[in-house]
Amino acid sequence: MQSIPRHLSAIRRSGLSRPVRLALDDSLINAGVEVFDYGCGYGDDVRALRERGITCSGWDPAHNSGDEPRVADVVNLGYVVNVIEDPKERGQTLRSAWALTRTVLIVAARLTSEALDGKQSPYGDGCLTRLGTFQKYYDHGELRAWVENEISVSAVPAGPGVFYIFRDPSAAQSFLASKYRRRPTAPRQRKSNLLFDKYKDFFERLMDFMASRGRLPEGAELTALGEIPEEVGSLRRGFKIIREVTGGEQWDKIKEERTQDLLIFLALSRFGGRPRLSQLPADIQLDVRAFCSTYGNASTLADRLLFSVGDMRIVEAACRQSAVGKLTPNALYVHVSALPSLSPVLRVYEGCARSYIGAVDAANVIKLHRHKPQISYLAYPEFERDPHPKLLASLVVPLNVFHIRYSEYGDSANPPILHRKEEFLTADNPLREKFARLTRQEEKAGLYEDTTKIGNSAGWEDVLRSKGVRISGHRLMKVKT
Repeated sequence: MQSIPRHLSAIRRSGLSRPVRLALDDSLINAGVEVFDYGCGYGDDVRALRERGITCSGWDPAHNSGDEPRVADVVNLGYVVNVIEDPKERGQTLRSAWALTRTVLIVAARLTSEALDGKQSPYGDGCLTRLGTFQKYYDHGELRAWVENEISVSAVPAGPGVFYIFRDPSAAQSFLASKYRRRPTAPRQRKSNLLFDKYKDFFERLMDFMASRGRLPEGAELTALGEIPEEVGSLRRGFKIIREVTGGEQWDKIKEERTQDLLIFLALSRFGGRPRLSQLPADIQLDVRAFCSTYGNASTLADRLLFSVGDMRIVEAACRQSAVGKLTPNALYVHVSALPSLSPVLRVYEGCARSYIGAVDAANVIKLHRHKPQISYLAYPEFERDPHPKLLASLVVPLNVFHIRYSEYGDSANPPILHRKEEFLTADNPLREKFARLTRQEEKAGLYEDTTKIGNSAGWEDVLRSKGVRISGHRLMKVKT
């Protein structure tokens, strides 16, 4: 068998690798955990994490063989299995990394979309690069199936070609549920109340919990709340006082939102095999009881929500009725910050793609197709600064076949661009008025008279020249002749 120079497959990085960056964003890697990088190459991730104050070590058979593999809370197996030409050794490497994992294993491999066509020759179940190194390119779903088959544990998609494998199944459910729980904001005090003012610290802790969960705390959750003041008497009376000083309608809305978040999580959990109630974390079990009485009721409502997404007529109606997003003949576009404000139907519709692919880093605009089951993740790096940002890349997830398509536009001389950016945002977004002011100026100048010309950068520049105007920042200016 041909000798493969594996040591040549290691690369130098100026920043963190994508799987480690994702784990940092997801708070799986933080100052409170120990990280081990299995197959660390030149050790760039190890040094970068240490600079952030995170306990981290690494091992690599070619570049860092002095240290031995060691048990850690988080083990990173990033872009290792794809350079091992022997399928048996590949599986053994995955199992060895899993054996070192206390909490979560991160597995990442290169995807088929990254293959360099014409510059590699077939070898085994992969190919040889021009350097003679081996590469096994995976389809995203193929990588997940391989991981789960090798270690018999469900893998949670973190991003394209990146998976988390949790040692504790309930921790996996907590992680997934957190992805569909909206950011809490407690209502402000409107009226004065003697007890509220006297025990304000207690009431604010209770308000923060209620805003986060939409229900009263129970059991172990009471520890963080502290002792209930004797004059208050009980949590129910305490919450009654809170409703009096802040207004009850906001708390009703919070409970409704948390109920929706729970049902969205349960609906999408069906893809990986919905867990039994006993397999759910204690806090989610309490959510089920508070919002739906029984797990059976919750599952029925969740299934009803999930199955509604299978009817494109319902999806189409939800797109047309959405108070958020830019509606076009074929799709509804929203900025990623506006996703939590969509209706439950559209959140599940997008969630079907995310539960398969994970988070698509750099994608900040989501395209919800209206007439075919498909979600597109679009990257506009200059969305906030550029008045008409250019599309850098897109990742399309067809929900009927789950075969992702990736396209890049960075080298395009005429990439697609955006208009009316305010429509992508929620009404309370601080950038909305700034974007809307430019749109009003452009409408007044007649720049949108022929929309067939303005979808790409070259056509848009032609329209600007023909109207004798230019854009400076987010303002329209007359061109001086």
